[in-house]
Amino acid sequence: MVELEILGLMSGTSLDGLDIAHVKFSISPEKKEFKLLNFKTFEYESDCVMELRNAPTLSVIELLKLDKKIGKEFANNVNLFLEEYQIDKNNIQAIASHGQTILHQPQNGFTLQIGCGATIAYHTNLPVINDFRTMDVVAGGQGAPLVPIGDFDLFNDLAEGFLNLGGFANISLKKEEQISAFDICPANLPFNELVKELGVNFDNEGKIARTGRINSDLLSCLNDLAYYSLEAPKSLGTEWLEEFFNPVLKSFKISIEDKLATISEHIALQVAKVIAENQLQNVMTTGGGTKNRFLIERIQFHSKNKLVFMDEHISDFKEALVFAYLGVLYLLDQPNCISSVTGANENVIGGCLHKA
Repeated sequence: MVELEILGLMSGTSLDGLDIAHVKFSISPEKKEFKLLNFKTFEYESDCVMELRNAPTLSVIELLKLDKKIGKEFANNVNLFLEEYQIDKNNIQAIASHGQTILHQPQNGFTLQIGCGATIAYHTNLPVINDFRTMDVVAGGQGAPLVPIGDFDLFNDLAEGFLNLGGFANISLKKEEQISAFDICPANLPFNELVKELGVNFDNEGKIARTGRINSDLLSCLNDLAYYSLEAPKSLGTEWLEEFFNPVLKSFKISIEDKLATISEHIALQVAKVIAENQLQNVMTTGGGTKNRFLIERIQFHSKNKLVFMDEHISDFKEALVFAYLGVLYLLDQPNCISSVTGANENVIGGCLHKA
């Protein structure tokens, strides 16, 4: 039995903050167990959000400066976290950091997550593992999704499939004993962008969307997007939103409320279709989208299968928890990127280690 304590860091495409999870793992050939010890979200300052939102348009020099700045921000948050929860650094084997995705173009052979690992290691005096996706992309994969190995190693007895409603909706499942996973469609990202025009950061419980009316023409156009006819493995990034999804939204001169209602219906239909096609009887559902009651109601309306919800804290910090687990696999010299999920030529060990 190997026991390791890892800090998992997750900063998602929604830019709502940095999730930190302090997790203790007990690993043996027969069993993989974890205990979520401490957890907290550190919200970004508004100027930091704007910089990250504009990062894809920055010059190389500006982007490198931002990489170091975000690394320092992550390090400061880790140090505050350690102090607040009185965690002994000597008990922490490593920090496993996802970083902030700026560019994701596996078709062009690269993916970029900033938040400099060397900067985090230096300012926390702890080893840091980051850049989990690049090796998989080099091996011909999508570099995403990476969470499914955690789903099936840590939560396998709880459900047949695992749905995450984050910036994008993605699912992991098993086909003929092989793990398969892919991004289904957008989720929180278009919601958050639209409601900013109403002066709020997010649609609390989907209350604004609930007041809107579904526009059948917009719904048809969204459902007809070419991505949905592609076979897995496949993944989505903000580039896809800008090139394909957002132009469709902008072409319809309807209210924000109606757009929110229509997108909710679109997501619900796409998720329900995937659940039905894969004959999943029960699906564990996590991520910020689970707090959108209207969206969950629409998914349940279109799907006859059972949605299972886990402990709220584990749900909220699941991605940070799983990236901590990817760090464990890295330290144990075991593959943490699964080719049947990403489409890579082989399973690989993703990540770069920065020693303190």
